[in-house]
Order: sequence, then C-alpha cells, then structure tokens
Amino acid sequence: MINFVLLVSRQGKTRLTKWYQPYAPKEKNKIIREITSLVLNRAPRLCNFLEWKKYKIVYRRYASLYFIVGIENEDNELIMLEAIHHYVEILDRYFGNVCELDLIFNFHKAYYILDEVVMAGELQETSKKTILRVMSQQDALQDAPNEQKRDL
Repeated sequence: MINFVLLVSRQGKTRLTKWYQPYAPKEKNKIIREITSLVLNRAPRLCNFLEWKKYKIVYRRYASLYFIVGIENEDNELIMLEAIHHYVEILDRYFGNVCELDLIFNFHKAYYILDEVVMAGELQETSKKTILRVMSQQDALQDAPNEQKRDL
C-alpha cells in the first residue's frame, strides 16, 4: 500500500504531496524534510530504493523533479517504479512534454490525475486512455460554465 507520494524539485522544494495515511502536520513536515534530504543526497548511480523507518522509499528522477513514493515493507518496489513511470507518462501526454512549471501552475490537475491513478493508497487505473478521456471530460465541464457566461 502506498502511504504517501511526494514530488520534490532538485532544489528541495516540495511541488506535490499526497498522504494516504493520517499524520499530524508536524510529522508530515518531518517526513518530507528527512526523505527529501535522503533522496537528494544520494549518488545518481545508487538504486532507487531505500529503507527508511518502517517504509520502503521508491523514487525516480525525471528532469528536475523527484517522484517519491513511501510504501509498506512487503510491497514490490518494481511495481511502484512502474506506477511512478505510468503517472509521469500520463502527465506527459496530458500537458504535452510536462515540465515543473506545468505542475506548479496546474497543480490541481496533477492532483486530479494522481487521484485517478491511485486511490486510497492502491493503484486504481492502469489505462492511460481512460484517464486521459476522464481528464478531457473534466476539462469540458470546467469550460462549460465559462461558455455560458459569455453567452449571457
């Protein structure tokens, strides 16, 4: 089960956080700080898995962002790497060559896509086409009120 998802820039700025277990705000900040320093200080040639407290941390770097997932010790790390890659591919198709600025200015859409991929800490949807279709429907719903206002 996925306990949390973090997107962190190379400079250590948190761009997205999603928690699937309840944590106190101070505990969340401590987790983010500790995991960010662990991941950012690792050499590039080391593997993308590390054990931290009672979790396995699986991460992958794409351009200037680190996609970090905290999972249970008995979960499969390779499946989580694939899940991270799946999420990045969907972001890439939706935004058209996604970059950090896309996630900063459209963070609500990044959260919505993450909610389509992962729900309650479990991988939910594996079809990229289905998620992109749902996203286009969501965009159409958001644009519909604007078109009605223009008609008035």
